[in-house]
Amino acid sequence: MRIVSLLPAATEIVGALGLLEELVGVSHECDYPPAARGRPRVTHCPIHGAGLSSAAVDEWVRETLHGNGTLYTIDDELLRQLRPDLILTQKLCDVCAVGYGTVARLAATLPGPPQVLNLEPSSLAGIFDDIRAVAEACGVSARGEELVAQLTGRVEAIRSRAASIGYRPRCFLMEWVDPPFCAGHWGPELVEIAGGCDPLGREHRPSIQIGWEEVLNAAPEIIVLALCGYNVARARQDFELLRSFPEFDSLPAARNNRIYIVDASAFFARPGPRIVDSLELLAGILHPEEFREFVSRGSHDHRVVRAKGQNGK
Repeated sequence: MRIVSLLPAATEIVGALGLLEELVGVSHECDYPPAARGRPRVTHCPIHGAGLSSAAVDEWVRETLHGNGTLYTIDDELLRQLRPDLILTQKLCDVCAVGYGTVARLAATLPGPPQVLNLEPSSLAGIFDDIRAVAEACGVSARGEELVAQLTGRVEAIRSRAASIGYRPRCFLMEWVDPPFCAGHWGPELVEIAGGCDPLGREHRPSIQIGWEEVLNAAPEIIVLALCGYNVARARQDFELLRSFPEFDSLPAARNNRIYIVDASAFFARPGPRIVDSLELLAGILHPEEFREFVSRGSHDHRVVRAKGQNGK
């Protein structure tokens, strides 16, 4: 089996199933497991690593999608040279990776042709189903079931512990700052399982742009900056931008210093095995006294940083 993965979450699934030796090509964003970084990269994005502001990124995405229908290019010649038996791609989000239609049309012209497997989860259950689907396509269904059982056990452990906590804080899982976007798909579900509620989230539906006035009206007690595609260092810059928004200091989360920056590039935005790590980190954010082990884990390796302004407040 020769596998090409066109999205980071799929690459992580392949790695978790013990199939990295069969992975012959990846996308430009695939960086985990570390061994995947040395694989040939078959996609390209013009602004990847360009360091643009979030407003500039949003503008470029909207204009490029409107004009070209896609943000990415595929190295056709390299893909042919790799001779894949299986290509892992997605229909979930045109902003996140190469679209399924583009991949399917190209795959039809390749020798074989290779199987194209679409991954399109909108929930935790959907993510686990994708793990099973990849495992089945690779002939390792038993491994897939074992991995899903392990992940499900961790989820249910968090759900059970959080269910006994009476206080469920309003937690705004923020997916973008400029302009503001709420979280969608599995994001609000993670908040709920971890013992909170996201008053602005769109569970099992795509995230959307929202007005800042909606955030003020929701009065979140906790804000988690899970900025799509951003690590902690990059998201810190947008926190400073967020602090400049009108009446920011009136938010309960701001007054009580309960704004957290997470590595969404590695965790919250990737529908793969590490989504359960995301849930555990979120439990530590929402209920630090009850989930002390996840607080220490998140702070130890800088997956979670408690945000403070330049003046320390």
